[in-house]
Amino acid sequence: MSLLGLDIGSTGCKATIIDYNGGKQNSAYREYTLENPEPGLEELNPGKVWQAVQEVIKESINRYQGEEIMAISISSFGEAAVPIDAKGNILHNSMMYIDKRGEEEIQHLKQRIDEREVFNITGVSLHPMYTLGKLMWLKKHKPAIYKKTWKLLLYADFILYKLGGNPVINYSLAARTMAFDIINKTWSDQILQAADIDKDKLPQPVPSGTKAGKIDEKLARNLGLPQNVLLVAGGHDQPCAALGAGIIKSGIAVDGMGTVECITTALDKPVISDQMAKANLVCSPHVKDDMYVTYAFNFTGGSLLKWYRDNFGYKEKQLAQKQGKDVYDILIDKAVDYPTDIYILPHFAGSGTPYMDTNARGAIIGLTLETEKSEIIKAVLEGITYEMMVNLECLDRAGIEIEELRAVGGGAKSDYWLQLKANMMGKKIVSLNISEAGTAGVAMLAGTAAGIYDSLEDAVDRLVKPKQEFYPDEKQYQKYQDKFEVYKKIYPHVKKILNKD
Repeated sequence: MSLLGLDIGSTGCKATIIDYNGGKQNSAYREYTLENPEPGLEELNPGKVWQAVQEVIKESINRYQGEEIMAISISSFGEAAVPIDAKGNILHNSMMYIDKRGEEEIQHLKQRIDEREVFNITGVSLHPMYTLGKLMWLKKHKPAIYKKTWKLLLYADFILYKLGGNPVINYSLAARTMAFDIINKTWSDQILQAADIDKDKLPQPVPSGTKAGKIDEKLARNLGLPQNVLLVAGGHDQPCAALGAGIIKSGIAVDGMGTVECITTALDKPVISDQMAKANLVCSPHVKDDMYVTYAFNFTGGSLLKWYRDNFGYKEKQLAQKQGKDVYDILIDKAVDYPTDIYILPHFAGSGTPYMDTNARGAIIGLTLETEKSEIIKAVLEGITYEMMVNLECLDRAGIEIEELRAVGGGAKSDYWLQLKANMMGKKIVSLNISEAGTAGVAMLAGTAAGIYDSLEDAVDRLVKPKQEFYPDEKQYQKYQDKFEVYKKIYPHVKKILNKD
């Protein structure tokens, strides 16, 4: 018995076949690029994504010799919506969360509904990154397309629909629209009326793990899949990764160390408070029914190390090619083994939580003529970690205590970085036997719906195992606590210096 998990990202998609014990059997990946019709506009072509999805399914199936696939489930990034007509035709490219459209509409919305009321209902703060502002823009500037729209689907549910599923949206993705009532698990009439958006254009919200039909027979033949594959509602990529890392109880969190670094922790009940709102922390339904999650993230996580590699790591890239090694391993191996006096503010793509400052800029402070590359490499890792420590403080002030972080993603492959995190954060860091937590999460949803697992708890018990544990060195921790106090002063001063208003 095997399962197929799809992960739809903003720049690429991946199909992974997993057996019922969680073993990765086969996978395939395709990239696609964002389109920029003009400065400030960032679009994703849904047709290209759908084509890439079909290609990765075909490729993974063509090279697969194992047991028959029983079910498919999908995780995806949030916010971006696909408008389709009643025949399933795509009507417009998706506006990405970084697209400037919707900013004016959100300002108008602020005049019609109280900002705190929006947070109380949706668990997110009023912001143009969410789907609602983009839909308001679409209705105002492209009324013919809006009128023709039958349903607006976010990507995991769009792909599920294209595979033959019902036009539904899982709770965790619905919460990324800024129009979903996270307590009553339904679309908010109050917010939709204020935004003047028609509720009947939105799909039916359902829990993650809901059976959403079976694959289209003709499509199954074309893709090389069995005729009776079950389609299962998946979820937003972050809570899917949390499930895949076994985050189904409070007190533990997953640290997704990817391009964007994101800490996701499970909550036994919704947390809607002044502290959450102040820190721009969301409260969203988990993919595990009757639980919630919150995210704390930094847009420039692993991408900061990539920036260093691309601009200053030419020799290391050559060495990696010659020796057949990962260039990041070579870079990190060169990092000094002591705390540096260099501070890097990792706001190279704006800031995530708690500031949510799209105009934020990065900074490197403390350089001298004696500074060496090995110190800057270490400072890059420290800067990324300091930023997540700011977020951990915000979570703690909101009453959300995290005792253990489970690391996944590309950065989790480095024992050096995980030990550094433990030393800086003063927390237990655990690496897992599962390298791709998001795929594991959707496999758990698919397998539970198909009856392979008795419950999500059963799936976690069977699939998620600790690989290695990292504990803080007390002396290093105390040194970093002093330096952390300095780090927290940098953002306000940089903002003041660069503020052009």
